[in-house]
Amino acid sequence: MGDTRTALYLDFDNVFGGLYKLDPEAAVQFASDPGGWLRQLSTTSTTGATRRWLVLRCYLNPAGWVYHPDPTGEQPRLFFSKFRPSFVRAGFEVIDCPRYSGTKNAADIRIVVDALDALSADTRYDEFVIASGDSDMTPLLQRLRRSDRRTMIVSPADAAEAFTSIADQVLDSQHLLALVQGESVDFDDDTHDEVSTEFEGAVAAADQREGYDEFRSVMTHEYDEASEPLNMASLAHRLRAQLGRSVSDSGWFGFGSFARAVQSLDLPNLRMSQHLLWDDSRHAAAESAAASSQIALPEPVERLADQLDLPRLPDSWWPAIYQTLADYAQSHRFNLNRCTGWCRDQLRDQGLPVSRNAVAFVVRGASFGGSPLHGQPPPTAAQIGAGFVGNVLNRAEAAELPLSDEEVATVRAWLGFPSDAAPAGAPAEDDAAVP
Repeated sequence: MGDTRTALYLDFDNVFGGLYKLDPEAAVQFASDPGGWLRQLSTTSTTGATRRWLVLRCYLNPAGWVYHPDPTGEQPRLFFSKFRPSFVRAGFEVIDCPRYSGTKNAADIRIVVDALDALSADTRYDEFVIASGDSDMTPLLQRLRRSDRRTMIVSPADAAEAFTSIADQVLDSQHLLALVQGESVDFDDDTHDEVSTEFEGAVAAADQREGYDEFRSVMTHEYDEASEPLNMASLAHRLRAQLGRSVSDSGWFGFGSFARAVQSLDLPNLRMSQHLLWDDSRHAAAESAAASSQIALPEPVERLADQLDLPRLPDSWWPAIYQTLADYAQSHRFNLNRCTGWCRDQLRDQGLPVSRNAVAFVVRGASFGGSPLHGQPPPTAAQIGAGFVGNVLNRAEAAELPLSDEEVATVRAWLGFPSDAAPAGAPAEDDAAVP
């Protein structure tokens, strides 16, 4: 199969600014070594072919800046122009996009114009990668889809669903950080689409065989003894604790995820859905089991879950999430990927099977709501909750989802933060801007 001819358009201010709010060190690494994550992206979520970058363009406001603390405790301005040489060395064409007003530059318009020019060029581009969370570019993605081009969005913020739903693939903050840190991107994480039980040619590496054989023994016992469908998240957590470092060090014995490792065992009559696995000859269809455990959300919360992808979690879980995040911030140097994994494991130890994606959703909301976990002093659980809930409501307003005062109170109560006191100056994600 030939290479995938790809054009990449990076709105630097949008992506760097969003990433900086989540993890300043990772954002600086992203901007300092674009060649590193670009190489990773060349083979990430492809259709069997390596991406060939025919167009690499970075749209950057040279006068843009963020406050960046130095070892002396000062907070000098870190200007975006500092990163221009890094992108030039990585093969990008850097296009200056100074601001024409107080908060807006012309990067989005330039990207749209350049992408449409590429679409009508003699060269056929198989894929367009739009690195921006700006929902103003939704019409561009619609135009690319009508022309039968694959599209990928790269955005560290929770971009509008109307924007992301059009793309063939979305790389969020966790995926982007994995690229920056040179790690493989696992789109499965804690959720898995229904998959075939056939796993072609999959075998554990020789040096992982002993751990894999133990995994087979434990997993087969769990499967044979189960009287009902097994929750995959809970089962993976138990096996990770029981098998220890043989799981974490090998990445599930080289298979990359728990679901793929289970598939490799070729268990009889195995069926898997998004959250459950079961023996089709002994267990009731998982759909009925899943339906019985479906969380009933209040109507306004259900609306936000549908429109903003708010995690569908019981109301009693939210305070525990805020406290666990606060515990992490107090005891660790912040790193988003490590934070989401650590907090997921801590919450599951409390009997709360919260996914990493849900934890990351709260981290992003708190950060864009004015309570970043990397802040000094570290935020408290109350500050994290206030920032997150305030940001959810701000995003609802930005998305034109009307909520009455009574519905706002319902949302606040469900999310475990009934007070309306939020960090001062907390912007909605769509409005969050780099100074």
